[in-house]
Amino acid sequence: MKNIVSIIACVVISIALLQYRAGYSDLKQGEPPLKVTFWDAFGYYAYLPAILKYHDYKELKWLTEIDKKYSVTGGDGWQAQKLDNGNYVFKYLGGVAIMETPFYFIGDFVAKHAGYPPDGFSPPYQYALGFGVIFYCILSIFLLRRVLLAYFTDTTTAITLIMVCLATNFIQYASIDNGQSHGYLFPLYVAVLYVTMQWHKRPSAIWAIVMGYLIGLAMITRPTEAIIVLIPILWNTQNKIAAKEKWSQVRQHKNHIILAGLFGLIGILPQLIYWKLATGSFVYDVGSKWEFLNPHFRVLFGWEKGWFIYTPVTVLFIVGMFYIKGFPFRKSVLWFCLLNIYIIIAWHDWRYGGSYSTRALVQSYPVFALPFAAFTEYAISKKWRIFFYLVCAYLLAVNIVQIYQYNRTILLYDGMNRAYYGRIYLNPRPTPLDMSLLDNGEVLNDETGFNKTVLTNTTTTTALTVAAGAQGVLCIDSMNGDNSKWIKIESHIKAPGHLWQSFLNADLRRGDSVKHARVRLYSPISTDDKTNDYVFYMRVAPYFAQSTLTVYISSAFDFKGDVAYTTVTALEK
Repeated sequence: MKNIVSIIACVVISIALLQYRAGYSDLKQGEPPLKVTFWDAFGYYAYLPAILKYHDYKELKWLTEIDKKYSVTGGDGWQAQKLDNGNYVFKYLGGVAIMETPFYFIGDFVAKHAGYPPDGFSPPYQYALGFGVIFYCILSIFLLRRVLLAYFTDTTTAITLIMVCLATNFIQYASIDNGQSHGYLFPLYVAVLYVTMQWHKRPSAIWAIVMGYLIGLAMITRPTEAIIVLIPILWNTQNKIAAKEKWSQVRQHKNHIILAGLFGLIGILPQLIYWKLATGSFVYDVGSKWEFLNPHFRVLFGWEKGWFIYTPVTVLFIVGMFYIKGFPFRKSVLWFCLLNIYIIIAWHDWRYGGSYSTRALVQSYPVFALPFAAFTEYAISKKWRIFFYLVCAYLLAVNIVQIYQYNRTILLYDGMNRAYYGRIYLNPRPTPLDMSLLDNGEVLNDETGFNKTVLTNTTTTTALTVAAGAQGVLCIDSMNGDNSKWIKIESHIKAPGHLWQSFLNADLRRGDSVKHARVRLYSPISTDDKTNDYVFYMRVAPYFAQSTLTVYISSAFDFKGDVAYTTVTALEK
């Protein structure tokens, strides 16, 4: 069979997508039922039950009961905004819902014939949606293979597919958190690449029609995807000769351009009609905010969820842009990728909610696959190709470990920092001391050579009740050491239902000056119904060598729990 290696790669990726989806559903014993339609994903999906099931997309009278039963909104229904005319309008655009429609009907059919509530949210709908997007992604991976094989070898194509899909956060948003827009846009990008390539090879009206509709559909999935239009516009303009031929080709097929524009309008028409019916206007401002004059480069380089930090294979996506000279997609890739990155890092909410790495770039990975493939083709032709293979294998392993960590909240969806990431890097079993670095950046890695003095050591279990915003004091100690000192605080706490937004704190106070440190009680390794260990260090600056240390528990809510012991140890040389 021709090009068998890349076919094997596609099969491996397909199996991985299905396995990850099954691994995070109730196909795994003891796990809760699969729920795709919640938070952002509910905002994208809500069009379908509102229009097809309840015939109520303005007042949303059905939502209260559904939310009470399935908890889809996250608490306050922010996915829909109430207008002055009394109607509600969905915050999210309807492109995802259009692509979800076939799977909605599959879920509806199964629900009606298998004894489930045909309410749009019962398990058959969730499974149909959860595996439906994977169906789209698997088809698109095989199609992306065809695009890559048009320019690169079978081996290069296989490596590129594996690295783009399994060494990045794609697998998280195509398989696990796949109710959002990223897993639906990824196939649209692949399709636009393929159709663009086909039109430039053999211009035809059908390719122009499909291209226009796909771009329109992408635009009503996420408006910023409008820049996808740069792909067909700049294709085959890599040099003056190619550009001259391309624009001559365009002039010869002006009717194709008109058709593409017309079907692009048809693609966005459902959204315009919905806005007109719900708001009275064909255009509605959903409220996005951009900071183009002050882009957030931490989206790429930051320790919280930086693209290059947490999915480092993406560095090679950028390196590859220096190796695409002469390819017909050169200008399409350069202009699209650079502008896309700029738009992504300019959005005011640079964290993009809870996410693994920068999820807003996932859908455009098919475009980034082209420069990565160009670099791969170059690398495997050199004597140092073994080193390249090893780097790819390492980056693949890093991502697989981090997917595991992310879905067990060891690698957090928000609030990561350099010190904590360094402690959990490729570490599936972090310790309480590792956890302390989420909130407290000071740590003593080696106590060798320090003299230890126990200041407090409580051994009896104490029941503790603390009002919201108050302090439940565990101990108070006087500091009378020299200038080279650390304090180590350890505690054993059980507080079922009260760990969230609760903290173990330590204050060093001298006069009006206070040095504060804390660690969260709710962490990736804490267990709600068991006793948990907590430990952290504080460095004692010379000024605080003579001070008062107070250790206490605080919470944003009323706290009730048992403290089994608290130990405070001074370490000095």
